[in-house]
Amino acid sequence: MSDPKLMSDPAQDPGLHPLPPPPSSGSVFSASRTVRTGDVDPQRRLRLDSIARYLQDMAGDDLEAAGHAGTDPYWIVRRTVIDVIEPISWPATVHLQRWCSGLSTRWANMRVRLTAEHRTSPPDSLERPDGLVETEAFWINVSALGVPARISEEGFATLASTTDTHRLRWAAMTAARPTDSPDPDMPEDRPHILRSTDFDPLQHLNNAAYFDAVEDELLHHPDLLRHPHRVVIEYSHPVVPGSSMTIRRRRSGDRLEMWMIVDDRVAAAATVTGWPNA
Repeated sequence: MSDPKLMSDPAQDPGLHPLPPPPSSGSVFSASRTVRTGDVDPQRRLRLDSIARYLQDMAGDDLEAAGHAGTDPYWIVRRTVIDVIEPISWPATVHLQRWCSGLSTRWANMRVRLTAEHRTSPPDSLERPDGLVETEAFWINVSALGVPARISEEGFATLASTTDTHRLRWAAMTAARPTDSPDPDMPEDRPHILRSTDFDPLQHLNNAAYFDAVEDELLHHPDLLRHPHRVVIEYSHPVVPGSSMTIRRRRSGDRLEMWMIVDDRVAAAATVTGWPNA
């Protein structure tokens, strides 16, 4: 979930820069999991919504392992970046590493690297390259009331052990919604059906569920999935049960832009961009 009062968006950052590499020392949390059939599409590709769920589970496990579930229990995601360098597919074992790549007193950028060991199985016996997905999420520490709160001294020390960036600032990576005036280059807005299973215990649309809309749209843009690509989603307003969502989208070259609209305001914006010279 997210709150529009958390921060204002400055000018869009149009850059497409590689995510920082893992640190050589400091607090890095590691875990492994098995890719299941429910995580992949009909072509066995690990879906974006599945990756987002991996990131959520990894965050909770990291918080428990670091001993900060009591001091810094509440976090919300403002943005998720997913760089699919080499697709992960089923069957595979995924190894995940999580660390902080920048922080301030109330928020932090958390990197998660996913590497996969692919296995062969009938009827597919072809060798596949080991998968690699790089991610970074902008997490905001909040109070029980959802208000941005200072990270505890213990939590700050743990996060700061892997980065020298201690004055992290927000810079939007998605564009503002286009006007409602007719645009011949844009298709008509389409509805996106929200399911009861998309909502979490706080009665907000789960962060991973937004990626369902992206996956639906990518059915019409399969070329973007054939090469390395970056997916960015920024959450602006919470979506509650009973909401109706429409999707506005625009394709320009190797860049697909999407706006998820609820009650005539953008709840989230997403982009899928092919990596140049990848």
